Amino acid sequence: MTNIILLGPPGAGKGTQARHLTDARGMVQLSTGDMLRDAQSSGSEMGKKVADVIARGELVTDEIVIGLIREKLVEGAEGGFIFDGFPRTLGQADALGELLAETGLTLDAVIEMAVDDSALVARITGRSTCGGCGEVYHDQTKPWPADGKCSNCGSTEVKRRADDNEESLKTRLMEYYKKTSPLLGYYYAKGDLQSVDGLQNMDAVKADIAAVLAE
Repeated sequence: MTNIILLGPPGAGKGTQARHLTDARGMVQLSTGDMLRDAQSSGSEMGKKVADVIARGELVTDEIVIGLIREKLVEGAEGGFIFDGFPRTLGQADALGELLAETGLTLDAVIEMAVDDSALVARITGRSTCGGCGEVYHDQTKPWPADGKCSNCGSTEVKRRADDNEESLKTRLMEYYKKTSPLLGYYYAKGDLQSVDGLQNMDAVKADIAAVLAE
């Protein structure tokens, strides 16, 4: 079992690489957004808490997110877990460390997907995804197929995030640098941090991550 954290700014490709790892290694991706959506429809006690908080328009607390992660860790995963989008702050990193210790698990690697901001803006503003399977496309490097169908699942639904524009991205990057980038120093000091070039093509990034996990 291998447990890792993927770190990097919005658009660095964390979700794409997480999907590669789930397919290749049987790992389970723990994405905060996905867990919150699943919890709302689960009918569980934790799910009811999430639905109530969101219905009131309030922010979901760290305590609730940790509770959702605890449920997933207890369920187990043969290939291990990928933490995507959590932790975002130093306080959350401490809480995750305590939770892993509590459940008898270890953190094997923290992988930073390093990118250049200007190149990232160019990448994000041309990005689209398949509405059926989440496959990622780009106007320049991987355009939507000419036949109008996703090459992975055949869906004809194309999605673009409303905030995938330069102004919104700069705001999201500033938020990342303020809150999340201190985690790089935190995990470096613990000896867990490894860095890969997130601006390479997807297969090259995938190979670099595989090399990190093979160490």
